[in-house]
Amino acid sequence: MTRARLRVLISAYACEPDRGSEPGLGFGIARQMAELHDVWVLTRANNRGPIQTALKDKPISSLIPVYFDLPPALRFWKRGPRGVQLYYLLWQRASLAAARKLHMTVGFDLVHHVTFAKCWSPSGIAQLGPPFLWGPLGGGDSTPRAFLGEYSLRGRAKNQARECFRTLSTVVPALRATASRSTISLAATEDTAMFLSRIGARDIRRLSQAALDSEEIDKLASMKTERDGTIVRFACLGNLLCLKGFNLAVAAFARASLLESELWIIGDGPERRRLEQLAASLGVEPMVRFHGRLARDEALQRLSECDVLVHPALHDTSPWACVEAMALGLPVIALAHTGPQVMVPPSAGILVQCVDPRSTIESLALAMSQLANDPIERRRLGDGGRREVRERFSWTQRGSELDALYRELALGETLP
Repeated sequence: MTRARLRVLISAYACEPDRGSEPGLGFGIARQMAELHDVWVLTRANNRGPIQTALKDKPISSLIPVYFDLPPALRFWKRGPRGVQLYYLLWQRASLAAARKLHMTVGFDLVHHVTFAKCWSPSGIAQLGPPFLWGPLGGGDSTPRAFLGEYSLRGRAKNQARECFRTLSTVVPALRATASRSTISLAATEDTAMFLSRIGARDIRRLSQAALDSEEIDKLASMKTERDGTIVRFACLGNLLCLKGFNLAVAAFARASLLESELWIIGDGPERRRLEQLAASLGVEPMVRFHGRLARDEALQRLSECDVLVHPALHDTSPWACVEAMALGLPVIALAHTGPQVMVPPSAGILVQCVDPRSTIESLALAMSQLANDPIERRRLGDGGRREVRERFSWTQRGSELDALYRELALGETLP
């Protein structure tokens, strides 16, 4: 029996193919759900080029981009993080008019806000009228207080501003209205679920943000090959920000005293200089290699040349790096905190408790030593990670989970 196709409006301010994080989430959900339903995706006009290229390569007639932007006078000053956040709030408010006009023509069965995927930012389409799905969302997680001393002065200031803004957002009427109008809210982590509950969301469920399409999973699985030689390579992948905790990885690498090993840091950002200085001060500078910012394909190629991913993020909702590493067959060492805690099972890596910096560095060093000296265990965890990605982090699987929610919202269907 043919299942009814729903008419769905997706709001995805950030929406680009072949990207991770927010842009990849926006386009990934829109593309996957267009395989099952008729999807209009409301997004920014600057995403037109990448989206049109992707749809030319792989046409999906049921995915209809709707490009909307504020007047040029407002776009002109959209610079830096604060400018982006203000522009985003104005875009959400103004895009409601475009959504209403479209709704009068199409008659949507449900609306779905995808990006920005922050629990402390309101959504314009929440006011449209049809059942409203919000998420999957992150942003409710915080750096453990004991680790704030590991941040640079600039990092502490940014973290404090983030915490203050999130706290103040709980009294913003537009955010509370978004929460109360959400038929179902999706949280990627437990802390985000708790935040959503505080601002008035009622039906809160869990769903991770990160996913890969089947072709990319197959491609990544074929990239990782057994390397000759005795050097074990650890890798950190991501923007070099305080919240990523890469300083803990460098300190643990030095503490482990693994002579036949290297630490590759793939990415760039404001913390690079501090990390370079730390490596030099700990005497491991010759073994720590900074690759800088690379295109995604090149970054994944470098990651495939390594043996273990170390991702000691102090708050990270759904790190794509962990999923990509597992797809490559790399064990993951991460903190038992926020996203990695629910993404990396014991069959795919080692989770380290984050009580305080000193004990965490010791535990990370122990995990690195364990995997450096046990290639059989590395292979076992790598195989477990590949299985985990296919079972839990494919877009096919994510599409099935969202399809069930769509049908529950629009048609009242529930899974047996």
